Amino acid sequence: MDTSNNSNAPDRPVGSAPGGQFVYLVAQDQPRGRAEDEMDLFRLWHILWRSKWLIAGTTAAFAIAAALFASFAVTPMYTAAVVLSPVKEEPLVGLTGQLGGLASLAGLAGIGQGDSDAVAVLRSRDFIRGFIEEQSLLPEIFHRLRDESTGQWTVEKPPDAVQGAGFFVAEIRTIDEDSTGLVTLSIEWRDAELAAAWANMLAMRLNDHMRQRAFTEAEANIKYLRHEFENTSIVTLQQSISDLLENEMQKLMLARGNTEYAFRIIDRAEAPRVPSSPRTILIVALATVFGAMLACFLVLVRDMIRTHTRAEQAASQV
Repeated sequence: MDTSNNSNAPDRPVGSAPGGQFVYLVAQDQPRGRAEDEMDLFRLWHILWRSKWLIAGTTAAFAIAAALFASFAVTPMYTAAVVLSPVKEEPLVGLTGQLGGLASLAGLAGIGQGDSDAVAVLRSRDFIRGFIEEQSLLPEIFHRLRDESTGQWTVEKPPDAVQGAGFFVAEIRTIDEDSTGLVTLSIEWRDAELAAAWANMLAMRLNDHMRQRAFTEAEANIKYLRHEFENTSIVTLQQSISDLLENEMQKLMLARGNTEYAFRIIDRAEAPRVPSSPRTILIVALATVFGAMLACFLVLVRDMIRTHTRAEQAASQV
């Protein structure tokens, strides 16, 4: 058998003929897939456009419902703020360094830290509890637990001042400190006049509290220093104690006559005219977007169900 033609024939690419040109096959999958994507997008737009009034109506319904909810179902809250500047005290570095333990016993080592102490007191629940008891604020704070017509509590165990302080700190009062040392005390409440009044009263009560504490401490320090002055015969120590006594007398004088002892009120709180919450515009905008997305989703699901139903009916008729 002659197999020379088969064994000696040169290898040729598939699709080519002897002495002819190469033939290249171009795959059509990619252009076809792109065309199908364009058709799908066009069909999607056609489905949505065909139901444009349904989508517009659903979106409008959500927007109107959100506006009504924000206007009537949610209680408007008002935020009043008072801006405070801490009163700086100059520390007696030289005297406290000379007296050492004596100054610590007299309570003088912490001079110059009054602003941080005042902020800590303002943040404390005990300070707020005293304010609530002083102003009898429990009926106002827990107004939802009282019958407005009879003035009686609607719960078996009425809330106490401790619970009121916790609610006041968590929901009503806010304290912000900036890098310059200014302290902003904000009160958010349903009544704009009450919010401003509470903010101003808290600022004044804080000054009174810190002034009374400084007055008590100064009197105790003066008593202690006079006792030490009378029981020492060292002249230099007597001179140092005398300087400390002078400083404590100055503190006592400031505590008696200065109403803004811990903080100076830079900007008093005023009753706001515009509520801080709810944010009606934001609520309506979010509801509008959600309504439009929900309407588009329902339209597409409806079209998918209809297409599937028609396909089943066509298959059953074959």
